[in-house]
Amino acid sequence: MRLVTWNINSLRLRMDLLRRLVQAEQPDVVCLQEIKVQDSEFPMEDVQALGFPHVLRHGMKGYNGVAILSKLPFNARDPQDWCKKADSRHGVVVLGGDVELHNFYIPAGGDIPDPEKNVKFAHKLQFLDEMKDWFAGQNKTRNAIMVGDLNVAPLEHDVWSHKQLLKIVSHTPIEVEKLTAMQLAGQWQDPIRHFTPEPTKLYSWWSYRSPDWQKNDRGRRLDHVWTTPPMTSRVKSAKILREMRSWTQPSDHVAVVVDID
Repeated sequence: MRLVTWNINSLRLRMDLLRRLVQAEQPDVVCLQEIKVQDSEFPMEDVQALGFPHVLRHGMKGYNGVAILSKLPFNARDPQDWCKKADSRHGVVVLGGDVELHNFYIPAGGDIPDPEKNVKFAHKLQFLDEMKDWFAGQNKTRNAIMVGDLNVAPLEHDVWSHKQLLKIVSHTPIEVEKLTAMQLAGQWQDPIRHFTPEPTKLYSWWSYRSPDWQKNDRGRRLDHVWTTPPMTSRVKSAKILREMRSWTQPSDHVAVVVDID
């Protein structure tokens, strides 16, 4: 199974880029975040024409939203209502009868890394805490995969400058601490870093604000694929499609691709 995860930053705006990605990588399952379209306006015919008859979508008008597109049949499960906001940040299906696939879009958190001054940052921290508590109660021997824009770059070499980003939302110590606690609670492992270990720099996001993203290369690894221990040994390869950031009208995120036996 080839699995792709991508924060597309508007599905309808970037349908042609999705088509290009699918043609190039031939994935079996595509997990999208920030689709920015409510379910009633979801471009179902266009998506199915790409070869994905099975579609899970949790959208909302203009913001957030996740979708799972699959060539493989699945059983959909109800997502959690994180932080009681019903803001379409989670989709979950079961593939092949026993493989849970979670697709997350964790809140970005705004610009000020202080929960008392910034409600968006407070929301992000609460979201991570709730994920930790929920995954702590799950079966640790299950076959499970979690993908998505987790909006945290946890490792020193997941950002262009560890020291300069310690006070920047997405790499602050409290975010890394909470993401790591959630990872441990679910016994999640990081196969991307298995194939490309530190100290190699690895990014999946570059700001639109950068005039020349390639020259400056001030990226962050915000997009992740995690697996439970029974699944980790079945991951055969992992890559980040850096070249997508140079496509016409790109998302500020690029896709992550994993091959799973």
